[in-house]
Amino acid sequence: MNAPTLLQEPMKTSSSRPAPRRVRAVAFAPACVGNVGVGFDILGHSMAGAGDRAEVRRIDEPVVRIAAIHGTTQDLPLDAQRNTAGVALLALRKALGLRHGFEVVLHKGIALGSGMAGSAASCVAALVAANALLEQPLPHEALYGFAMDGEAAASGGRHGDNVGPQLLGGLALATHDRVLRIPVPAGWHCALVHPHFVLETRKARAALAGHYALGEFVAQSANLSLLLAGCFRGDAALVRDGLKDMLVEPRRAPLVPNFGRVKQAALDHRALGASISGGGPSVFGWFEHRAEAEAASVAMRAAFAETGLESDVFVAPIDGPAACLVDGEVAA
Repeated sequence: MNAPTLLQEPMKTSSSRPAPRRVRAVAFAPACVGNVGVGFDILGHSMAGAGDRAEVRRIDEPVVRIAAIHGTTQDLPLDAQRNTAGVALLALRKALGLRHGFEVVLHKGIALGSGMAGSAASCVAALVAANALLEQPLPHEALYGFAMDGEAAASGGRHGDNVGPQLLGGLALATHDRVLRIPVPAGWHCALVHPHFVLETRKARAALAGHYALGEFVAQSANLSLLLAGCFRGDAALVRDGLKDMLVEPRRAPLVPNFGRVKQAALDHRALGASISGGGPSVFGWFEHRAEAEAASVAMRAAFAETGLESDVFVAPIDGPAACLVDGEVAA
């Protein structure tokens, strides 16, 4: 699914005539590379090339209703209290004390269990669309907490490494109560390869149970610091030294078919670093130049093919797009 263009807000009318109120809005949220290796649950970046759409209609009933979910062969919950988009909108209604409700139709463009933040994209797209229907829409940063509420419905934990970048765009540092966009040179690109293999988020998180050595935490903290410093300074050498996951990757690697060969294919093509995207099984690499990313993606795809797996390839700037409105309808 190609990333859409941003829908322009309607022009303001004179003070004597109130602006027409939207009754329906459609929003798009892009895929995301979660964790970025060294930033487990707190670092991610959006990725052009795939995403989910949410069509939200304002209704008089004080409820949230998931009317339909298209684009997937798997059964996803229509019960709003068990659906990521539904939970996010329920949290929004409660926090703002809204008298009206929302009806939602989701259009899935991100494969489930892919490590590309499909569950997060649905709730972010729904929030951005619903927000446009409010009399006083909130800034995207203010939707962050509601998006984490929705993400928790799928992952079992309230973390922002996917929803933060999807809301703001680009690379984002997402803590429990703050989300901050991190500058990245415009020329730096990511190659993301998604094998046709499902790895459920809860299974990927279960692989992390166990004891960790203090030295591992120290090394991981140093690597995260180097990566962030490299992004702020535009220093690829710092990122190359820092993009090495000491904690999560070693424990999840056995869950990803032929991971070692796929990662090495990226490194052989001058990747600044490579690791598992989100909970996997997708694998990503960072590159200084698009040509390097494109060449690496071919080799990474070939490494997955060695195990009999077909895969989808995405190459796009690390400084990716934010969720945005793509359509709307105002009251007559």
